[in-house]
Amino acid sequence: MGMGNAEVEEVIEDRVDRSGVLLVDQQPPVVVRVASLLAPDSPRLAGENDEHVRLLAESDAKLPPIIVSRSTMRVIDGAHRLRAALMRGEDEIEVRFFTGDEDEAFVLAVESNVRHGLPLSLADRTVAAARIINSHPHWSDRAIASATGLAAKTVAAIRRRATGDSPQLRTRVGRDGRFRPLDSSEGRQRASDLLKADPTASLRQVAARAGISQGTARDVRNRLQRGESPVPQQRTRSDVARQDVTARDRCRDRASLLRTLKNDPSLRFNEAGRSLIRLLDSASVIGEEERGRLLGNIPPHCVETVAELAYECAQVWQEFAEKLVEHGRATV
Repeated sequence: MGMGNAEVEEVIEDRVDRSGVLLVDQQPPVVVRVASLLAPDSPRLAGENDEHVRLLAESDAKLPPIIVSRSTMRVIDGAHRLRAALMRGEDEIEVRFFTGDEDEAFVLAVESNVRHGLPLSLADRTVAAARIINSHPHWSDRAIASATGLAAKTVAAIRRRATGDSPQLRTRVGRDGRFRPLDSSEGRQRASDLLKADPTASLRQVAARAGISQGTARDVRNRLQRGESPVPQQRTRSDVARQDVTARDRCRDRASLLRTLKNDPSLRFNEAGRSLIRLLDSASVIGEEERGRLLGNIPPHCVETVAELAYECAQVWQEFAEKLVEHGRATV
């Protein structure tokens, strides 16, 4: 019927904007006069549910604080609780204050009503998604889906209907607050120009100025070092097939080399050698099936982090290989 205090705290603690700024006051709730509050900009097309209000009013439980815009005193979340308080004859109510503009307030209202209390109807959520697309066009389909309780594919369809033939924005903001280009080719080219102009520039600086992730900036740098184009060429089906065959051959070759090392007494019978074999065994061979399983199960908001760590691991092994070759040459 209503939501518990723990659910309210969860909503409040999770309510930060895309720059990480807390928008809902974390101080203890304050008591305000009901007469000072403005009616909500509700995502409910049919307004509040009278039966739900009656059930809340008849409940003996202490109702959680409502959320109110600090600047306008408009109710954002808690319209049913407010009407229940009026039905009880109360002229004061506990509130937590929200700091933000009207568009952010509406997003909070939708998120709150999706996560607790009387659920929003599909029509409510669909209309809300269209409004958020209009007010936050940079947000990704997944970010809006998370806010409205819809599937990302449904949000994409709503976006297509809402934008029609209008040019789409070149970037989207994900649930983690990061901007991601829909087409990274321009960002890659900008990163290439920046690296050519200043090869000592950090990946963080290049990524920020080019509007791409650090992982993409690293890939651009590696491509330039290999004399390749900063923008990967689109592959045909035959290219993919050849690459898959080559990858399987490499896996077989690596497995064979690893077996050779495992059978070498000079490595097997000392701790350093065994540690090296364990590291190579855990890091060297990821088969085609395993890669597919891993790629299909990495959440979208973790992709850049995993990619960055993978790049770091690759860089560490590359540096180790180069030093190993130098060491081998020096001891010959």
